[in-house]
Amino acid sequence: MKTLSLLLAATLAALFSAGAAMAQTRTLKGTVAYRERMALPPNALVEVKLVDVSLADAPAPVIAQTSIETRGRQPPIPFVLQYDAGAIVKRRRYALQARITVDGAPWFVTTTAHPVFSGRRNRADLLLQRASAASAAPAQAAVAQAAPTTPAGRWLAESVEGRGVIDRLQTTLEIAADGTVSGSGGCNRFGGKATIDGERIDLGRLFSTQMACPPAAMDQERRFLDALAKVKRWRVDPAQRKLLLVDESGRTLVTLSAM
Repeated sequence: MKTLSLLLAATLAALFSAGAAMAQTRTLKGTVAYRERMALPPNALVEVKLVDVSLADAPAPVIAQTSIETRGRQPPIPFVLQYDAGAIVKRRRYALQARITVDGAPWFVTTTAHPVFSGRRNRADLLLQRASAASAAPAQAAVAQAAPTTPAGRWLAESVEGRGVIDRLQTTLEIAADGTVSGSGGCNRFGGKATIDGERIDLGRLFSTQMACPPAAMDQERRFLDALAKVKRWRVDPAQRKLLLVDESGRTLVTLSAM
C-alpha cells in the first residue's frame, strides 16, 4: 500500500509539473509586411524574435523566436510566436524584431521598436523596411534596381491559378502606360482598358475575338481570362523580373515573366 501511495504521489506530481509547464506557454500573434510593391521569391524566410531590450547599450537577449517559410505566400504573412511566460520579468522591456531573408541575405528588416507587454494588446503587425544595399547581396541589389516598378510592359504567362501553361502557346498580356490592355489568350486576341491606382489594378471588361481552337488551347485561354477578371492588385518580383497578379486576399492568380 505504501508503494502504491508513493507511486500515485509521484504520478500526480509529474502531471502537476507538466500542467504548470504548459500553463507557462504563451503566444504572440501578428503579421509581417512591407510597403514596397514587390513580391517575395518562394525561398524567402520570415524570422520573428522576442527580445529583452531593457539595456540600451547591450545586445538584446532572445527570449523566443520562430521562422516561417513563405513558399510563395506574399505579405502580410501571419506568425505565431510561443514563449515561456516564466522568462518575462516585471519592469523589464521587451520587443519584437523581424526580418525577411532570401538565401541568407536580408531583404527587409524592422527599423522601429515594436514593444510588447506594455499594457497594449499583445498583437503586432510588423511593418518592415527594405534592407540597405550594403547588407544585401550585390547581385540581388542590382537585379532589384533593374526590375520593373509598374505593371506596364509586355508579359508572358507562366502559370494561371497555380497551374502551368502549355509551352507552345503564347498567352500574353501587354499593359501600356495609359492603361490600354492587349494580348493573346493563346488563341484569341483581346483588349481593354485597365485602371491602375498604386498597387491596385482593375483590368476592366476585356473584349476578345471569337476564333475556335483546339480544346486545350481554349481551356487555357478561358482560365486566363477568368483569372484576369478577378485581379485586384499587382506585385513585381525583382529577382526574377516577373509580374504577379493577385486577388483581394493576396492569392496569386497569374504569374507572368517580362518579354
